[in-house]
Amino acid sequence: MGDQTKSTRGAGGRRGKGATGRRRKARGTRRRALMITGWSLLGTLVLAGAGLGYLYFKLNGNLTSVDINSALRGDRPENVDNGSMDLLVLGSDSRAGKNGRYGKDEGTSRSDTAMVVHVYKGHKKATVVSIPRDTLVKRPACTKDGEKTPAARRAMFNTAYEVGGPACAVKTVEAMTGIRMDHYLEVDFSGFKDLVDELGGVDLTTTEPIRDKQSHLNLPKGKHNLDGEQALGLVRTRHGVGDGSDLGRIKLQQAFIKALIDQIKDIGLFSSPKKLYGLADTSTKALTTDSELGSVDKLLGFADGLKGIDSDDMRMITLPVMYDPQDPDRVSPMDSKAKRVWQALRDDKDVPKSATKGSAGDETDAGKVVAAG
Repeated sequence: MGDQTKSTRGAGGRRGKGATGRRRKARGTRRRALMITGWSLLGTLVLAGAGLGYLYFKLNGNLTSVDINSALRGDRPENVDNGSMDLLVLGSDSRAGKNGRYGKDEGTSRSDTAMVVHVYKGHKKATVVSIPRDTLVKRPACTKDGEKTPAARRAMFNTAYEVGGPACAVKTVEAMTGIRMDHYLEVDFSGFKDLVDELGGVDLTTTEPIRDKQSHLNLPKGKHNLDGEQALGLVRTRHGVGDGSDLGRIKLQQAFIKALIDQIKDIGLFSSPKKLYGLADTSTKALTTDSELGSVDKLLGFADGLKGIDSDDMRMITLPVMYDPQDPDRVSPMDSKAKRVWQALRDDKDVPKSATKGSAGDETDAGKVVAAG
């Protein structure tokens, strides 16, 4: 976070890629929109924000932010200024408050979904790397509320958030990748559900039935307009598709994010000031950000640098992993392949397909169960 030059250089408009006049008009409308990235799963949520100046203080008061820089101080990778941008997006599984309906509140929360988003120089495309929550990693020592948790060699990735909050999650990701995270975004269960409802639902087609009692999901084969509760069930399900692992759920999350981005193009925000305000109000309440994005004007600047990225410009991959030989209910990074993924992003290059080939995460077909529209 520190120097914001890396986060803003290279931003700018994007022309349509030989599209029809109708598509050009849609893309032009999106260029005037405020895009806030909040994957809880989630990866990308595009939110309109034109004409909200008079509501600045109301929306500003909705935001929650954390000072990652102060928490981690100098214990971070070098902030490379090459025009690219890296951010960590987390979905929290806290059961506190309104989230209590999804399970017992045990006073802690973990990162139910984690994605490293690399926006390339020029801000016209991005690679999203999902990190399975059950990945066994070397978790660094972390401090939360003055209490220090020692480093661990074989800790589940999602426990970093549990023992040290956002700062420990960022520190763990930076230790894994060698990449400094420019920004941090988090959304919880209730926030995600409310956002989808405010958008009027998300259109999806299921190629086979999805039923999961644990996530309260029952979708027959066919076309659906998912409301917030159904969307939350879809991105949380582990038993409705595939082999019941987190790897299948990640594929569903990635497919849903692309459908969500596509949906934004057709919701008519600019013809409905009420919907525009409702969406801005809901989204700012739903997000926790790093302190450098902790105000509406900073979010607007951040959004301006991402407005040229469409769903077709995003490549979704999963960290190369294998089932852990000591614990088949967990996965471990395929070290040589994972290093190639992170090195490509450090160099601001495309991740070679060979870097993910053979990964357990690429062997599931769960993502093919849903499609946009």
